[in-house]
Amino acid sequence: MGAIEHEGYMFEIEYSVLLQKGALHVYRNGKFIEEIEFSFSGEKPDEQQIESLVSEYVKQHVYGR
Repeated sequence: MGAIEHEGYMFEIEYSVLLQKGALHVYRNGKFIEEIEFSFSGEKPDEQQIESLVSEYVKQHVYGR
């Protein structure tokens, strides 16, 4: 899983299988904005879960929904 670029934001994914926790690091124009933490189960986070988190973030911060 690599970085995701969407609507001018860059989302970098970091996770720990041992702790079953992950985070999306949000950047815009090369500057760190915030970290979004999440939990998951299994060997790695589900790609649909990551896509959902990114979509929700963009809806809130770009489209104001």
